Amino acid sequence: MDVVGFWSRSWISDDRVAVRHLLAPDAEVEWNLDAPVDDEELTQTLHRIAVFADEVTVVGLTRADDGAALIYDLRAPFGTTRMVEFLTVAGGRITEVRQVYDVTATDRFFPGLYEN
Repeated sequence: MDVVGFWSRSWISDDRVAVRHLLAPDAEVEWNLDAPVDDEELTQTLHRIAVFADEVTVVGLTRADDGAALIYDLRAPFGTTRMVEFLTVAGGRITEVRQVYDVTATDRFFPGLYEN
């Protein structure tokens, strides 16, 4: 199974069950948003992007033996922002997720995205 491809298709289509299944129980999650993150907050934020965005597109993908780096365009009603995601895969599960958002554009085009 292409874990990386399945991961991106799952969260983009708002399949939270698949996203949770792909995340290893002890997955490390980091991002540059001004909010604490764990696997639950990650899942909720990806859900909010999937339902709010007009379109999410993978515009870049670089594979490695143990994962991949992906670049996404997140098109919202009033503009587009980018997110870069670094994934580590082991045993068919995502063991590390590192996300880097264009925070200025994210705050402008996805207001309240990571507020609880």
